[in-house]
Amino acid sequence: MEAALTNSTPTSGGFPSPFSIEPPADCAGWEEMYPYYAVFDERRRETDENRFWFWNSMHFPVPMPAFDVICIDSPYQAVGSWQNRVFAVPPAMGIDYRIVNGYVYITGNPVTDSDKIAERATFFHKRAGYYYENWTELYGRWRTKMEALIAELNDLQVPALPEYEADEVAYGEDRNTSFYEVLDAYGRALRLGDLMWQNHFEFLLLGYGAYSTFVDFCKDAMPDIPDQHIAQMVAGIDVLLFKADAELRRLARLAIETGVQAAFAEGRTPREIDAALADSEAGRSWLAELEEVKDPWFNMATGDGLNHYYRSWLDDPTIPYASLIGHIAALQAGEQIDRPTEQIQAERDRLTEAYRSLVPEESRGTFDDLLRLSQTVFPYVEEHKFFCDYWFLTKWWNKIREFGALLAEHGFLTDGEDVFQLSRHEVSTALDELVLSWATGGAPLGPQHWPPIVTRRKQLLAKLAQWTPPPALGVVPEAVTDPMTIMLWGVTTERVQEWARQQDGGVVFNGAAASPGTVEGPARVVRSADEIAAVREGEILVCGSTSPAWAPIFSKIRATVTDVGGVMSHAAIVCREYGLPAVVGTGRASSQIRTGQLIRVNGTEGVVTLLEAPPE
Repeated sequence: MEAALTNSTPTSGGFPSPFSIEPPADCAGWEEMYPYYAVFDERRRETDENRFWFWNSMHFPVPMPAFDVICIDSPYQAVGSWQNRVFAVPPAMGIDYRIVNGYVYITGNPVTDSDKIAERATFFHKRAGYYYENWTELYGRWRTKMEALIAELNDLQVPALPEYEADEVAYGEDRNTSFYEVLDAYGRALRLGDLMWQNHFEFLLLGYGAYSTFVDFCKDAMPDIPDQHIAQMVAGIDVLLFKADAELRRLARLAIETGVQAAFAEGRTPREIDAALADSEAGRSWLAELEEVKDPWFNMATGDGLNHYYRSWLDDPTIPYASLIGHIAALQAGEQIDRPTEQIQAERDRLTEAYRSLVPEESRGTFDDLLRLSQTVFPYVEEHKFFCDYWFLTKWWNKIREFGALLAEHGFLTDGEDVFQLSRHEVSTALDELVLSWATGGAPLGPQHWPPIVTRRKQLLAKLAQWTPPPALGVVPEAVTDPMTIMLWGVTTERVQEWARQQDGGVVFNGAAASPGTVEGPARVVRSADEIAAVREGEILVCGSTSPAWAPIFSKIRATVTDVGGVMSHAAIVCREYGLPAVVGTGRASSQIRTGQLIRVNGTEGVVTLLEAPPE
């Protein structure tokens, strides 16, 4: 490893030391929002300063509210458990994270001892082999399990605290008082979240592992094969996640067929569109059809789902209505709005045949088997997001809101939404005091204690949001070996070295060639789901990362550029399925490109070029 950097200005080939980063003005003490183990600490300086950390802008693009840290801890507990303790992935254990000025930086824990790698390989081949051999059956059970978990979450009751308990509490045999029921419900809500994350990663690592094995085989047999071509050989497979957008396209056609398309004017809000539709029988009929679609397809999230502010389409229909406006406008202009699936499948088959012919004859059976396995496991790589990150998590965040409403009702919070400014442990403490004072009739301290903390943290998050995090901290690694880091985040050895070289900006951004094609157009920089509705026809989406939930706007845009992501990231997969050029993993394009700036995206080569200076 290289020597640690000790100053805030990167030297050639390196990144700032994590211990050199200063807080923005008036943000001293930001660490109080987070667990003691989640920040860089002098007691770990010797090891932490000599490691490579990258900003996980794919999942955590803005400063983390205190409660939302549960969606760092629980998933990383789960992914580490499966990767390191169950499947024993030979080169990688789990993921460590640290928070800097509210932003989440992560690094993988590699296995470097060759004997240990060999030992782990015996576990991996036996256990992963069982899953691969029984994938369809096991995945079917997984879906049943997730549906049951969502149903249990729906049924979980958050009790009120009545003046007097009901008669059945006094006389019944099987009963609990409300103090117990509140605390039990909160604990159960947290454990249901942990169960979801455990389920989330059971298959995901194996999905990446199967694809990674296919990639390694192809590169060994054909060293010059582009990563993009390997990815295209598993494209064109329909997955559940695209069903929501397919329903929106059907509804767009229905709006034109029934003559209600005028309601979908550019710039109108969902409420304004609904009001216009409600004025006619045809419009009311269309709204009734929409209601049929909402369960389950509006259980999509407005973003990645891992933060409380990503509401479901049921709570915030901005994205689906923006999509409907775009689809209707495109249909009226005589344009095609369907995904070019046949085209993508034809290219997939052409590439497969061409590359298979280059593989030595004695190895073609292995090529066929590995490709078939990659195509079998691929749907899960996207579909798990619908069940876990969207359907479950949007309902789970709303369940936590019910505890916030209970605290607000009794004055512990000014607004129920403020619950997310407290950590999960602080919420537990507040609920403890709430039920204590309710039970005893005593005067609680919470109404004086928690609101000032909430106010301070809101101020901190607003100020931290104005700071631009560097893409990475610490030293440039000799090699990146974690398959999940490579496949999902696109953090490869070469990509990290590229980030280190181009930190001072320039007119060219290099990234991973995620989806082929070259286009030019005005950039639309999107930093949050709130800005999705502003995307206009013909623009190029530039963002930290995309979510599959943004797929409905892909009929509007011409290409996508992201800061983080690999060839199997959601942005890359969605763009390939929609036939749009994409360059992912550029490092910090979203912080250096401005909305309206003319850019060129070469998704075949993985290059983004600025064609003009930023607009005024």
